Amino acid sequence: MKDYCAENEKNTSNIFERAFLNVLRIILNQLQANLITIIDSNFSEMKLISKLIIWGSILLLPLNSYAQITKGLSYQAETGISFSGGEHTPFWLTANKQGLSSIEKNNGYLRAGIFRELENDKRFSYAFGADLAVAYNFTSTFVVQQLYADLKYRCLGVSIGSKERHSEFNNPLLSSGGLTFSGNARPIPQVRIGIPEYTVVPGTKGWMAFKGHIAYGIFTDDGWQKNFVAPGNKYTEHVLYHSKDLYVKIGNQEKFPLILEGGLEMAAQFGGNAFIGNEKIDMPNGIKDFFKVFIPSGGSSDTPLGEQLNIYGNHLGSWNFSLTWYAPKNWTIRPYYEHYFEDHSQMFGEYGWKDCLAGVEITFPKNPVIGSFVYEYISTKDQTGPVYWDHTPEIPEQVSGTDNYYNHGIYTGWQHWGMGIGNPLVMSPIYNNDGDIVFKSNRMQGHHFGIMGNPCADLQYRILLSVTRNWGTYALPFYEIKKNGNALAELKYTPHQLKGWDFTASLGIDRGAMLGKSAGGMLTIRKTGWIR
Repeated sequence: MKDYCAENEKNTSNIFERAFLNVLRIILNQLQANLITIIDSNFSEMKLISKLIIWGSILLLPLNSYAQITKGLSYQAETGISFSGGEHTPFWLTANKQGLSSIEKNNGYLRAGIFRELENDKRFSYAFGADLAVAYNFTSTFVVQQLYADLKYRCLGVSIGSKERHSEFNNPLLSSGGLTFSGNARPIPQVRIGIPEYTVVPGTKGWMAFKGHIAYGIFTDDGWQKNFVAPGNKYTEHVLYHSKDLYVKIGNQEKFPLILEGGLEMAAQFGGNAFIGNEKIDMPNGIKDFFKVFIPSGGSSDTPLGEQLNIYGNHLGSWNFSLTWYAPKNWTIRPYYEHYFEDHSQMFGEYGWKDCLAGVEITFPKNPVIGSFVYEYISTKDQTGPVYWDHTPEIPEQVSGTDNYYNHGIYTGWQHWGMGIGNPLVMSPIYNNDGDIVFKSNRMQGHHFGIMGNPCADLQYRILLSVTRNWGTYALPFYEIKKNGNALAELKYTPHQLKGWDFTASLGIDRGAMLGKSAGGMLTIRKTGWIR
């Protein structure tokens, strides 16, 4: 009887998998038939990326190597349906989902992708991915979520295209997200070069390692901005992207249980055009301008006067630090700290490091009820004070206040497709109902909690809770402090009888003056597997 049940479970799983693969092939064939037309008509920025990926793949793959191509090739398909009541889809049903979400009530999507991962044990390796989605009640009906090719030689790596990435120091499932990058917005197509994994410094006997990257890319939300913005409000097009970071790790876990990590990450928006009312501002994007954002410096004579006197482009970044203690019995306790900045005065601590994200992550590996716990305190309220004065010959003093986090005078701020690229608790422009692409409340203080565990073998839960107080901006403060609360309760079921399947049910609720009252749920079904 036991053998019969096991065989029956196996047959059921095989039937499900064969049926699902047939559906997946139909979806991929349909997406393939429409992809070139859609890219040519609506996604002009993706043309260069798609060509680079195609030709890069041809160069990377040897002739007569179909077996090598399919080796390690996996597929993933997913569908999600959300139903809500109130003002919007609840906050934690949309935030930190790599932009594949919608604040509009009652939405859904169907997603399918194929991937090949890097083989880190080999000196030379390559990877690629294509991840496409069709959606209902989203900012766009067809989404090129990921389309990339990666190449690795020894410790060096190159990545070309759109690829989902998370912040370096934050748990992607439990954290509210980093201050510079969080995984809240759609991936930005880019060419990224660097050392992606920690590499030991020679001569340190494993006690010091480093990693880092340099990237240039392009924002793809031109069409969304034109559709969203109200007449007379600011929007941009053809804006370029730059990021870089350098991290150092000190410690050797095999010999001592404390590991210190720290580093600097920076990002910038530059080039493109801005439209403010009837005025068009052309920002240069020549080779010299790529160097001007790499080493932040003043613009040349063909930039607006403010960019010449200050720094060319929209620059921001954060200092990030963590200390991990590997306790006995595989416990880990990791406090971490991020200091955000948008100018030199904050970058080098001239006015103190009052604005920050300070958190702690604790893992309990043998506790099925609580496997991981995260607490974070977030503050963006100070911004070096309410006074700004740029030095003049008559009054040479400099007061570098009112930093106006995530916003900028020329660009539409640190957002992509309306979703903030930084911490999502600073509410994204997509929530604005007046057609203004701006962060209306970047002065905020809050607390965030995240808990997850596996109470039984096939079941995982996750709980998020965030509470914030919001002051608006220095230029347009709220008359009264607006309080906000957002919560999520989620169950993920991964039946061992159905290999590669998981089913997730999520409930979200919002309360407070920032987003109003909303409540809703989401059901997600995912299938993963290997293509043989």
